[in-house]
Amino acid sequence: VQLQASGGGFVQAGSSLRLSCRASGRTSSRFGMGWFRQSPGKEREFVAAISWSGGRTTYADSVKGRFTISRDNAENTVYLQMDSLKPEDTAVYYCAAALAYSEVLTTHRSRYNYWGQGTQVTVSS
Repeated sequence: VQLQASGGGFVQAGSSLRLSCRASGRTSSRFGMGWFRQSPGKEREFVAAISWSGGRTTYADSVKGRFTISRDNAENTVYLQMDSLKPEDTAVYYCAAALAYSEVLTTHRSRYNYWGQGTQVTVSS
């Protein structure tokens, strides 16, 4: 599975962005999807995850109520709608696929098999 993330940018606090992650290759397989982010000097952290069916989602406490993860399996694409952005949301955002976790959500980085290249999100105060 190859993942291509896009949609990052430079915005002011309070603004919105929508990230996209398009999968190609082994898309006939069912897999859960997640978004992670990494700031300079920090470890990559979990942001959100969604099941294959889209019926289950989970979020990090820091983004709950502001970010929404969704997916369109017909388009092999997962989205992360980010509203009310804060300067502390500044990071490189990565999408990832977990083949063994199609309907059981996981927040563990090690359980994701494939990763996109990352897209930079910068939020100014």
